[in-house]
Amino acid sequence: MTDTLGTRGMERLRLQGLPVAVMLLAVLLAWYGAAWWLNAPGAIERVLPQDGAWSWQDLLGATMAMQRPLMPAPHQVALDLWSSLVDWPLDSPRNLLYHVAVTAESTLWGFVMGTLLGLILSVCIVHSRTLDRALLPWIVASQTVPVLAIAPIVLVILGSLGFAGVAPKAVIAMYLCFFPVTVAMVQGLRSPQRIETEMLHTYAATRWQALWLLRLPAALPFLFPALRVGIAAGLVGAMVAELPTGAQAGLGARLLTGSYYGNTVQIWSALVMSALLGLTLTTVVAGVERLVLRHRSQP
Repeated sequence: MTDTLGTRGMERLRLQGLPVAVMLLAVLLAWYGAAWWLNAPGAIERVLPQDGAWSWQDLLGATMAMQRPLMPAPHQVALDLWSSLVDWPLDSPRNLLYHVAVTAESTLWGFVMGTLLGLILSVCIVHSRTLDRALLPWIVASQTVPVLAIAPIVLVILGSLGFAGVAPKAVIAMYLCFFPVTVAMVQGLRSPQRIETEMLHTYAATRWQALWLLRLPAALPFLFPALRVGIAAGLVGAMVAELPTGAQAGLGARLLTGSYYGNTVQIWSALVMSALLGLTLTTVVAGVERLVLRHRSQP
């Protein structure tokens, strides 16, 4: 039995891990190639001898070790990430985990509010033909406005009302979260077949009983993919909200600081950390999805 489980585990690792490893290797090779190509003119102009007494190995080494490269190499970003994590305490603004915590807080609050708003809107739309015609077009139209245009307006309005800190960023994250949840849940709540709804009608079930017993369980497979999209969009919204305020903390603030001082390594470190944060959040949602929907895959 143990050998069988071990064989299955190795086979699953080979099937799932090998493609990821191959893709990661391809990305790293492309990244190194792009770093060499983009940094070569600057290395020739500022680092290497002007008399041309250098080889391609010298050029390669110079492009991979520039202090302020146009595009940092992967090992430079990895070293900056490691330095920020181990050389500074967790409550220091120089530690990336400090900025991750600030951005994650806004993202999670926005995700919760956006999910609740999406659920409420979808229930209203499904149960009211008037609201379906009145709300859904405006919900779709709201996503055509760029978040970069919305963010300063929201920040100014909420700031004049006395809301500061997490609240404005959470509202902007909510703005990006609620749309996929609303659209997916409208489709999910309408997914039960007519015979199922008629059966509940024969049992004299109320509209809320039909919602709880039939429509919501049927909508769960539609909900969780939307939640994965929503939490990733909420992370983007939280980072964008940190840009126009000149915030001192958060991954968006880290990006802004790096751009001010031309520190491209810091910019890329923040980008990689934001990608890891997004991957972590979506993985957590996927784990909850497997737990909730596990009974559906059982015979």
